[in-house]
Amino acid sequence: MREPASGSGVVSIVGLGPAGTDLLLPAARTALTAAAARFVRTSRHPAVQQLEAEGIGFESFDAVYDAAPSLADAYGTIAGTVVAAANRVGHVVYAVPGNPAVAEQSVALLQEAAGRGEVEVRVVPGLSFADLAWARLGIDPMGGARVVDARAFAAGAAGLGGAMLVAQCDSQFVLSDVKLALLEVLQADHPVVGLQRLGLPDELVTHLELVDLDRSLEPDHLTAVFVDVGGARVGAEFVRLVELAERLRGPGGCPWDAEQTHASLAKYLIEEAYETLEAVERLPPDAPPADVDPELDALLADELGDLLYQVVFHSILAGERGAFSIADVARGIHDKLVRRHPDVFGVDAPGSAAEVLQTWEQIKRAEKGGRSLVAGITPGLPALLFADKLLSKAKTAGITDAVAPEALPAVQAAMAAFTAEHAEEGDDTDTLLIGSMLGAVVLVARSRGVDAEGALRAWVQDLIRRFRSFEVIADEEGVDVTTLDHVRAAELWRRAGGVRSDPA
Repeated sequence: MREPASGSGVVSIVGLGPAGTDLLLPAARTALTAAAARFVRTSRHPAVQQLEAEGIGFESFDAVYDAAPSLADAYGTIAGTVVAAANRVGHVVYAVPGNPAVAEQSVALLQEAAGRGEVEVRVVPGLSFADLAWARLGIDPMGGARVVDARAFAAGAAGLGGAMLVAQCDSQFVLSDVKLALLEVLQADHPVVGLQRLGLPDELVTHLELVDLDRSLEPDHLTAVFVDVGGARVGAEFVRLVELAERLRGPGGCPWDAEQTHASLAKYLIEEAYETLEAVERLPPDAPPADVDPELDALLADELGDLLYQVVFHSILAGERGAFSIADVARGIHDKLVRRHPDVFGVDAPGSAAEVLQTWEQIKRAEKGGRSLVAGITPGLPALLFADKLLSKAKTAGITDAVAPEALPAVQAAMAAFTAEHAEEGDDTDTLLIGSMLGAVVLVARSRGVDAEGALRAWVQDLIRRFRSFEVIADEEGVDVTTLDHVRAAELWRRAGGVRSDPA
């Protein structure tokens, strides 16, 4: 017998219904019994077991699920195998749980193959699990309720609101992902409903709080979840970015992305940070509220996107080793900001910007177990930025004047004279003058064979040594350096002693 030509095969896609064979439609049973070659997406379904007991056997794709690196790969393999079999023998049946038209990615791939003329597809519908779910919930889906695949919930639900029936909640891991995505927009005690084994004698409908979703339910392949998020919207654009980054990194993605490590990405993080800084510096100094050229705004948005991608990329690498996810990163900074703003989220009354900064440092120090104020300064920073951060810590401790370099009076006098002479030349006079002075320092350093970066770093290191001594003295006397008055802070600083640049 001659095999059919490519594209002349037929695939009858049959819906098995949501439970046992008592909910299998007559047309579906007829299609199953008439076929000689039968495939089923998964044998983990009550109707499959009952049909096999009647002598209607299937070739399942459970082994494909177990071996495939991702669901996308599994569905692609399944669709390809079914199409090849249909073109080889002429006609095959492919059976899927529920209704082929509801939440079946492999069916969508088969229909795409039919659109390309690779095979003919005929669909024999079945009763959907959603039909039973709507009946148990007392919900008319015409009101806008949607069905979303739990295995791709973050992306599938992106931008959606209202009622959602979350299908294929077949593992604790999947339930956890669904919960975390919903917790981004809902309270922990928001009500959800677990729907398990609908249509079977042991069906279970459980009402619980969102926070308990992956704790109280023991999921199986017949588990779904209902949630109404109301007017909230599950994250959209950010989720799409994360999904894209995961695809580029994953099997079948970009070879370059797949080879990256935290260390190999470090230079790109630095580059993107500096490019973002350059875009910021092109804005008017008082933006906002100053008007900004739309092209400059577009440039900043583009650079911020590049920088954001680096954050996402590092988070995906961390997730691959089970350390943390981008959700953990977002949640961590959210909670940190809440903790460090008691003036907004606590009982403290709002204060000045300086008072807020002082409170921030106190809370930060307490969070880090009372460590030195300078412990959190990254040693690898450029010396100028390092010095700026260190002097900021000095301001928090009330010792800015005490740590000032001996050249400060001369610099201030020169600035005052220059400002008086050029007062009418614009608001950027100070910026230009300070830049000029820094340039002059670099020029003098070069003329004397001194590395300006190294010289500033050496001064900063001396300052850090004295700052730590200052904190030790304060601890010995039982005082918090962030709460000292200026007089007391200066006195302790003098006792710490020893910085070469100190005029005293």
